[in-house]
Amino acid sequence: MSVEQQYIDLFLQCEDMICRHTAPVLNNMRTAGFNHFRELGFPNRKIEKYKYTDISKFFANDYGLNLNRLDIPVNPYEVFKCDVPNMSTALFFVVNDMFYNKELPKSNLPEGVIMTGLKEAALQYPELVQKYYGHLADTSKDGVTAFNTAFAQDGVFLYVPKNVIVEKPIQLVNILRGDVDFMSNRRVLVVLEEGAQARLLACDHAMDDVNFLSTQVVEVFVGDNATFDFYELEETHTNTVRISNMYVEQKANSNVLLNGMTLHNGVTRNATEVVLVGEGAEINLCGMAIADKTQQVDNHTTIDHTVPNCTSNELFKYVLDDSAVGAFAGLVLVRPDAQHTSSQQTNRNLCATREARMYTQPQLEIYADDVKCSHGATVGQLDESALFYMRARGIAEKEARLLLMFAFVNEVIDKIRMEPLKDRLHILVEKRFRGELNKCQGCAICK
Repeated sequence: MSVEQQYIDLFLQCEDMICRHTAPVLNNMRTAGFNHFRELGFPNRKIEKYKYTDISKFFANDYGLNLNRLDIPVNPYEVFKCDVPNMSTALFFVVNDMFYNKELPKSNLPEGVIMTGLKEAALQYPELVQKYYGHLADTSKDGVTAFNTAFAQDGVFLYVPKNVIVEKPIQLVNILRGDVDFMSNRRVLVVLEEGAQARLLACDHAMDDVNFLSTQVVEVFVGDNATFDFYELEETHTNTVRISNMYVEQKANSNVLLNGMTLHNGVTRNATEVVLVGEGAEINLCGMAIADKTQQVDNHTTIDHTVPNCTSNELFKYVLDDSAVGAFAGLVLVRPDAQHTSSQQTNRNLCATREARMYTQPQLEIYADDVKCSHGATVGQLDESALFYMRARGIAEKEARLLLMFAFVNEVIDKIRMEPLKDRLHILVEKRFRGELNKCQGCAICK
């Protein structure tokens, strides 16, 4: 039996159950997603954009899925405490792939802002959700997106109306919980109308020491003159596999910052596709990965400039130790009508051992003649002259190496536009390099 066949059989047997425990709007896309998955299957290395990570093998295990939507016996508000000094957030949880809404605290979000489960939003605001759901995530082009669309029953919906500014950062904590090897499939839908502003921090945690596989599809719509910051922090364990596809559409004069940070994981494969459809749009796309042992981090990005006078800045940095594997493939596409584009792409990588491996593939495709674009990538080891300089002044070799690695990734952290989060990440990254971090301090879940 092929890896795909077990999920094809599962869907055919449980389709009624899957549909019954979600919302009609989500079900409208489900059949198309399943049919496309049946045609495409899971991606393998023969597909160019997946050539560094064999996705299909991770689905071969026998995972449990909560298709019947049974309650998980945990109240995350009782066991989780965000330990970021001076940062008050509106805190929400997803347990596996179910939005936790049993004891929601008062978030004091502005009137008209919706932050709730995707299933609940699709039931309460079906026309609003249907207007956006699945419009960026094309199931005919990607097997993981098709699989997620076929099996996802819930997730998160964030909606910010026209000209509304959400001052308080919104924090979303994704918790993986299971007594047996478990798979979760969640969706995230974010819509910012014209002139809206919001900041979202998403943190991934694993509660139990079993094998977890999570698929995630994120769709982000950013209207004219809107501003959106999206920070993702992965802090799980070595038995987790995370596969995330994010799709972003930006309209005129919008400003978006995407910053994904992998501090502790097993295997991570993130794909980000940004399309700039309005003049004056700006995207700042950043990423950082710290990996050791046999951990693997693969980031694939696409920025599509379709109109003139847009800006994209991209910065990804990796620090790989032991036998860790990293991969980065970034494409910047400048279409014929996208004159006066400004784009810069940078990928810098540090391999601390000879056994660590880094694969990097920066790409520029330019079909306009009046642009300012650059890209570059490096893979190297610690600067021996800097190391010698520090040791000559009495700094121990281990401490000198740590300081150089910390300075290397600091540029990505400094892109964060929330000072308390920036300060906290400086501490977490230092702890990670010292080998002291395999959980976020203050998280009772992971203790």
